[in-house]
Amino acid sequence: MSAFVTLDGLSYATPDGQSLFENLTLAFGAERTGLVGRNGVGKSTLLRLIQGELVPSAGAMTVRGRLGVLRQALSPPSGATVAALMGVDAALARLRRVEAGEGSEEDFAEADWMLETRLEAALAEVDLADFDLERPAASLSGGQVTRANLAGLLAAEPDLLILDEPTNNLDAAARDLVAEVLDRWKGGAIVVSHDRALLRKMDRIVELTTLGAQVFGGDYDLYVERKAELEAAAARELADAEKQAARVAREVQIAAERKARKDAAGKRARARGDAPKILLDAQQQRAENSGARAQRLADRLKSDAADAVASAEAKVERVRRLAFDLPRSGLAAGKTVLAMADVGFAYPDGAPLLDRVSLRIVGPERVAISGPNGSGKTTLIRLAAGELSPTAGEVTRGVKAAFLDQQTALLGDDPTLVAAFRRLNPKATENTARAALARFLFRNTTAEKPVAALSGGERLRAALACVLLGDQPPQLLILDEPTNHLDLDSIGAVEAALSGYDGALLVVSHDRDFLDAICVEREVALG
Repeated sequence: MSAFVTLDGLSYATPDGQSLFENLTLAFGAERTGLVGRNGVGKSTLLRLIQGELVPSAGAMTVRGRLGVLRQALSPPSGATVAALMGVDAALARLRRVEAGEGSEEDFAEADWMLETRLEAALAEVDLADFDLERPAASLSGGQVTRANLAGLLAAEPDLLILDEPTNNLDAAARDLVAEVLDRWKGGAIVVSHDRALLRKMDRIVELTTLGAQVFGGDYDLYVERKAELEAAAARELADAEKQAARVAREVQIAAERKARKDAAGKRARARGDAPKILLDAQQQRAENSGARAQRLADRLKSDAADAVASAEAKVERVRRLAFDLPRSGLAAGKTVLAMADVGFAYPDGAPLLDRVSLRIVGPERVAISGPNGSGKTTLIRLAAGELSPTAGEVTRGVKAAFLDQQTALLGDDPTLVAAFRRLNPKATENTARAALARFLFRNTTAEKPVAALSGGERLRAALACVLLGDQPPQLLILDEPTNHLDLDSIGAVEAALSGYDGALLVVSHDRDFLDAICVEREVALG
C-alpha cells in the first residue's frame, strides 16, 4: 500500500534561522509510528509541517490520505458543546434539520447519514457510551476532553491519526484506554509521546536527533535495545578511527624524521666532496623523487584517516545529556517523616475532596499516591507539603520537605534562573548558584534565562536544581506528575538520580515505568 505521507529531503529552519532538521526522507503508511526525540528537536514542528500549518525550508512533501489530529492543548472553546469539541456539531445540526423536514437541498446533498452510527461506535470505544453531546464541553474533566476528541477522530475515519502527547495529564485508566484504542486501530498513526507504555503499542519508532531521523522497526523496548547497540558501535568506530589517525600521524612523523636524517647525511657528503659530483647529483635526484612519493603517500594516508574520523563522528550525536547525583539528605531510618491521621479536606461550601485519610511515612520510604483524576491526589500532597490545612484530622511533618507541583510554582517569576536559585537558597553565592544550575545543564548564558521563558521540561530541571542542590537538601521530596513535560532522555536521568536519593519520596504519577524505576515500595490508592 502506498504511503499516506511522504517526506523527500525535507528541511525546516525557524524564523530566526535555527535549523531544526535537514534532508529528512520518511514515509508514513498504515502502521503505528512512535515519534521520539529530545524536547526542542522538532517533533511537534514536523507534525505541523505534515498538517500544512508550516512551510518547509526545502524539500517536498506529499499527503495522500485524510488526516485526523489530536493536539496537546485540548481546552474547549468558551461556550462549546461536546459535539463542537468533537467537530461534529454542524453535521449533526444538518441531520436534525433534515429529520425535522426543514433541510435545504444542500443539507440533503451534504448529509452524512451514517454519522450517528459511527459516533455511537466511537464513543463506546473510548468508554463514553450514551454521552450527552449537547453537554457543555467546559464541564468535562481533562480525561473526558481527550476521550471526546479521540472519539471525534475515530468517527471521522481518517487514514492517518496524528497524536501529540495524547496521554499527558490523563489518569491510568484513560492512558490505558488510549493505548487500547491505538492497539485496535487499523489505519496509520504518528504518535509523539514519552509514554513508554503507549510506545510499546507501536509498530516502529522514528527518532529525531540532530543527526536526522532514524527508523527502528518494532516497539519501544526493541528501539531502546537497538539504539544502545548502535550508539556503542558508533562510539567504538570513532575510537578506532581516532586511534588509526594517531598511528598514521606517528608513522608519517617517523618517516619524515628518517628522511631528514638521510638528507642531512647526503648534504654532509656533498660538502666533504668525497664522491664524484655526478654520483652525488644522482643520489640527490633519487632522494627528491622518493621524498615526493613519500609525501604523497603520507598525505593520502592522513587524508584517509581524517575521512574515517569524520565519517565516524557523523554517526555520534554531540549532545550534553542530563546526568547528576543528588546530595545526601541524612534521613535516619526510624525518623517519622510524615503522619496524616483521619485527614479530611473540603473548600468552603464545597463537597469533601478527602475524607478520613491516614498515611504514615517513616525513614526513606518511597510512596506513590494513585487514583483516577478528581480523586484528591493533588489535594493530598498539597496537605502533606503544608500548602493546604486540613478541615478535619491532623497532619504532622517531621522533616524539611520540598514540593514540586506540575507548574513548579516555587520558581516564581524571577528575571533569571540564577536569581530564582539565590532567592530559594539565600546563602548561595553567584558562583555556587551557577555551579548547581550547570549540573542540570543550565550553563553560562542559559542560567540567565528568564523563568517565564522556560519550557515545561526546563522548569522541572530548574526546580530540581533549586531544591536539591541548595543550602540544605530536603529529607522529603514531594512530586506531582514529574515526567509530564520531560523527554525520554531526561526522564531516564531523573529516574537514575531519584533511585540514588536517600530521602523519602511521596509521588503522584500515572507513569508506571517511572514508579518502577524509582523503586516505589508502597502505593496508596484514593477513590
